[in-house]
Amino acid sequence: MLPLTETQIRSSFVNCTQGEVKRITVPRDLADQRWDDLDFFGWNDPTYAGRAYLVAPGSDDQLIGVALRYETGGTRKAQMCKICLTTHPSGGVSLMTARKPGAAGRNGNTVGTYICTDLDCSLYARGEKTPALGRQYREDLDVGSKIDRVRANVAAFLARVSD
Repeated sequence: MLPLTETQIRSSFVNCTQGEVKRITVPRDLADQRWDDLDFFGWNDPTYAGRAYLVAPGSDDQLIGVALRYETGGTRKAQMCKICLTTHPSGGVSLMTARKPGAAGRNGNTVGTYICTDLDCSLYARGEKTPALGRQYREDLDVGSKIDRVRANVAAFLARVSD
């Protein structure tokens, strides 16, 4: 992923009002991010528990950003992320929901999927980060195939949000 600026990030959100976009807490360490290892940029809001954000390249490399909500605390069961297929112990995966843009969102329509709570799917797919749960399902996929899967799953989720 190419490095992003705060302006690019703020202008990418499709499911937020202008006022909500202004109130988003964008990480201050953008220059220190591992952009080459990211398929999307995601972060949890440090000022608002249960709020996260995801920004990814869409078609024609146009950025698509969505605000997400999730229940804090999580379940006590191990769960699998639907983006990178990494299994995490208690609280490591959350059902994250995104309000749909426009009238559908104003009517309360949302789309959700189970995602790594820390939004580090790209790093898990590359084997650069491992979950606290020691044992993982063994896959015979190479890293490139896992990266392609993360990108396809994020694109599919964003398409569902935008439909």
